[in-house]
Amino acid sequence: MGNYVIGVDGGNSKTDYYLFDLEGRRKDHIRSGTCSHEQFPEGYAKAYQVMNEQITELLARNGLTMEDVAAGAFGLAGADIPSQKEQLNAVIERIGFARFAMDNDSFLGIKAGSAKGYGICSINGSGVCTGGISPSGRRLQVGGVGSELAGDEGGGFYLTRRVLRAIYDGFYRLGPETSMTPRVMELIGAAGKETFMDRALEGMVARSLPYTAIVTTLLEAAEQGDPVASGIVDHSARQLAYSTVGCMSHLDFDDGEPVDIVMAGSVWSKAASPVMRERYKLLVAELTGRECRFILLQEPPAAGAVLWALELALGGPVGAELRAKVIDAVS
Repeated sequence: MGNYVIGVDGGNSKTDYYLFDLEGRRKDHIRSGTCSHEQFPEGYAKAYQVMNEQITELLARNGLTMEDVAAGAFGLAGADIPSQKEQLNAVIERIGFARFAMDNDSFLGIKAGSAKGYGICSINGSGVCTGGISPSGRRLQVGGVGSELAGDEGGGFYLTRRVLRAIYDGFYRLGPETSMTPRVMELIGAAGKETFMDRALEGMVARSLPYTAIVTTLLEAAEQGDPVASGIVDHSARQLAYSTVGCMSHLDFDDGEPVDIVMAGSVWSKAASPVMRERYKLLVAELTGRECRFILLQEPPAAGAVLWALELALGGPVGAELRAKVIDAVS
């Protein structure tokens, strides 16, 4: 067995490749662009090329080869359904990994945020996804494929669309007025309701809307009791709670042990207003009827990839001292 592990956190815009030894010492790190097959016209072939080039470089500049790697762990955007995971597993095997774990990047939040290494991770960032790992190692992903099919009714992109729709309804479809309207109009550069749809559609097509500012406006309005904003927040909190509790109920968690629920992504972890977080927590507690421990993820998800790889290499859970060493090194 080799003396090193590789942890990969592959998102839709950037990828982090970490090389650590089995004692938790960081040896090297490469940050590059996306490795997601969904972002390339060539699909999985390009994903292989990109990951293979970066991992080969990571090893070569440290005088190592794949024979020196004991295990790898990959959290990859675009690993959402069984056929995608099968193809991505084949890509990783082709690179040369004999022992590895690969899944959606939501699973990295569990490894990074829960000292136990198992639990549920609810991601609420640009989009949403829920992943769960049970004490026995079983994994389940809920959502991550869109609001229409899987109830992914949260995240900055979805919430912004809901806010714009609510304002449009107030203008033209007998919808109630909302205190969000003046601020959102200013944010998208609409001088009046006649230009609102032009500015909104242009921003949606180009993905250039000020998503963070609009979501912040939504949460502040909900906190101040705006009925329209509260309705949007309540709906999203409930949908994310359904995904969390649904994921939990399909995995073999011990009834006598609290379940760690890691909350990751910008809407959960960076929003100044706690209104959606608190409603989500209440709904989860109401729906599951069991004790849960909510953890707002502060650790970088890439640390979860390294810790997962170390678990595979060492054949068991990572101890507290080694865990802290890895998180500190990645942070």
